[in-house]
Amino acid sequence: MADIAKDLTAGTVGGVAQLVCGHPFDTIKVKLQSQPTPAPGQLPKYSGAMDAVKQTIAAEGPRGLYKGMGAPLATVAAFNALLFTVRGQMEALLRSEPGAPLSVNQQIVCGAGAGVAVAFLACPTELIKCRLQAQSAMGDAATSGAIKYGGPMDVARHVLRSEGGARGLFKGLVPTLAREVPGNAAMFGVYEGFKKYLAGGQDTSSLGRGSLIAAGGLAGASFWFSVYPTDVVKSVIQVDDYKNPKFSGSIDAFKKILASEGVKGLYKGFGPAMARSVPANAACFLAYEVTRSSLG
Repeated sequence: MADIAKDLTAGTVGGVAQLVCGHPFDTIKVKLQSQPTPAPGQLPKYSGAMDAVKQTIAAEGPRGLYKGMGAPLATVAAFNALLFTVRGQMEALLRSEPGAPLSVNQQIVCGAGAGVAVAFLACPTELIKCRLQAQSAMGDAATSGAIKYGGPMDVARHVLRSEGGARGLFKGLVPTLAREVPGNAAMFGVYEGFKKYLAGGQDTSSLGRGSLIAAGGLAGASFWFSVYPTDVVKSVIQVDDYKNPKFSGSIDAFKKILASEGVKGLYKGFGPAMARSVPANAACFLAYEVTRSSLG
């Protein structure tokens, strides 16, 4: 129980550090992913990441970059606590004896298991976040018919009332699982593997903060590099109109994006995602490791 409490606490601190550092990048990523496909001869709403930043700040001020942060902030404690706790419990199950180091392959298995658990928490949270982040990219409500939300609870109430109840909050669960399971397997595998490399194959507990930051940043980049197209599919499904959907499911969304925009369409927002993943995950892993070690 003591180990669970330590993982819960350290995971919570790591999650808060990750969110504060990375949310503006995430906002731009979702805006680029969810902007409507321009009509022939028309330019897209945003020409790229920097244009999206400029337009967001001009229209909404710096606070616009933190839009939708309420929902993940409310659950980030639970999300990261669950991620690191499930991973810690799987590590305990795979150890031959208490304290024995695990191989990188075993860490990959632990990451995949943790990914299954967190997907069920991530899906409704990200649906709310994506709706709030994307609404300004979807056009003017008066002309497009897009619903405007007042905040996270307003999104939740609308979905529960008008989109099939609780089931509506889990729209996009399949691509969320397809992102979280292999993504976390890659992230924790790379994190532990790179730490072992930096420690020369020896005990990694004595690594300095610089090494932990480098390992965390590389781990975060590996997450998005390995699963990014599934995140694009998840985002477009979660912001899709419930009454007049463009997509019938994940495979349909994948095919239609590929047909209309090519492979490039599956990597919309990739720059901001990668730019976010390195500092955000470096902050997360450093905060986790420092908190965990301070707890003994």
